Amino acid sequence: MKLTTTLASARASIARHAKSTRATLSATLLTALTATLVAAPVFAAGGPITLWYQRGGTPDQQRILQKDLVEPFNAANPGSPLTLDVRSSGGDKQIRMAVLAGRGPDIVMTPGPSYALSLIESDHLLPLDSYIQKYHLDQRILAPVLKAGLYNGHIYALPRTFETMVLYYNKTLFAKNGWQPPKTLAELNTLAAAMQAKGITPFSVGNGDWRGANEWHVTVVLNHFAGPENVYKALKGELPWTAPVFQQAIGVLNDWYQKGWFGKDYFSLTSDQQALKLAKGEAGMAPNGTFSFDFMTKAFAQTGQELGVVALPSLRDGVPYPTYEIGIGSTLSINKSSANPDGAAAFLNYLYSDAFYDKISKDWPGDWNLPLTSIDDAKLSKNVSPLFASTVTAFSKGVREGHYGYTTWTYWPPATEDYLIRGIEQVWLNKITVAQYLQTMQDTFAKELKEGKVPPLAPR
Repeated sequence: MKLTTTLASARASIARHAKSTRATLSATLLTALTATLVAAPVFAAGGPITLWYQRGGTPDQQRILQKDLVEPFNAANPGSPLTLDVRSSGGDKQIRMAVLAGRGPDIVMTPGPSYALSLIESDHLLPLDSYIQKYHLDQRILAPVLKAGLYNGHIYALPRTFETMVLYYNKTLFAKNGWQPPKTLAELNTLAAAMQAKGITPFSVGNGDWRGANEWHVTVVLNHFAGPENVYKALKGELPWTAPVFQQAIGVLNDWYQKGWFGKDYFSLTSDQQALKLAKGEAGMAPNGTFSFDFMTKAFAQTGQELGVVALPSLRDGVPYPTYEIGIGSTLSINKSSANPDGAAAFLNYLYSDAFYDKISKDWPGDWNLPLTSIDDAKLSKNVSPLFASTVTAFSKGVREGHYGYTTWTYWPPATEDYLIRGIEQVWLNKITVAQYLQTMQDTFAKELKEGKVPPLAPR
């Protein structure tokens, strides 16, 4: 028998039954029934819902989403079936234009908090507070990450991807040479020199298929050299980006490039090629995001060598080790124009669950790494690789304990982020100085800060 009544109608039915029979329904029974209805996966019939998935994905990844996401949700929610519309080219722009026109998908996916912020400010997204309370999402999503969707006292966007920068390395190569993963800048410098002496590129990195990869490296030096406290102050407008500590941080990054740590083909190397180069031992390390875990594991499976993953080193005395910068690669919201917002909320309830996380982490590790409070190493290891389990568990633990920094793609306003990506290339190619780069960044940021375009910050 299908459950088609809402919680409100169920309570009303209970009240009418009690009155007609003059029975007394105990508070305990009412509470138990309420809890059961809230937890029940089947939601009130309200029509179909849509999600436009703007990241495309391979045919295999699209099949995974159908198997792990769409089919289980629809089986449990026949009254609000989900349609997943994959849009690989220009998907972000298509979603934005449709939502601004009062149309678009019920569940709005954006590339991150700064993109969601513009839709929040234009009043095109629903506040999620009542749904968060109803489904206890505030108890299921890590608090610092949940607050990235906070605006004027209400939460409008939930984090879909929970990501950070880590240091991938070729464990087989390290064992052969007696090397250990670095924890300090001095250790990193020594290790990179030893690699170059053997004809090995220290870092397998590139932006051949994604220019935005530039900001991954800026994120690394800002958080692991300048430190999260200084980054937080700058994002609050309390410290300029031209401060000496940021000059030194970008100077370190430029030094890496000029020394050849990035290799000779940075501007043409694709994600697949980077992973394979590391897996072959042609490069020793790769500072990259947890979102690249799938690329890495598949590449190492081809070569038969062993992948290692550790926290990035502390690049300056006083910066804690380990530190994990919080990254939110995309957010999920409910379209204010949705004809079935309750059905969309039921989808979010399913998404932020152990049931979905266990499936997707096994089939597609990294990209759908949700910031759940229930992430547990021992539990994850039963379903996914122990390496992935230990990596995301350490990351979650670091965030819970306050050892976190800020990724540029999550906490920088859009124009500043765009310049950060383009401008660092000019530094590397000796067309502008570090000081000029940071001055333009500061000027751009100051304008956006005044305009209220800086996304909400995870608190210190």
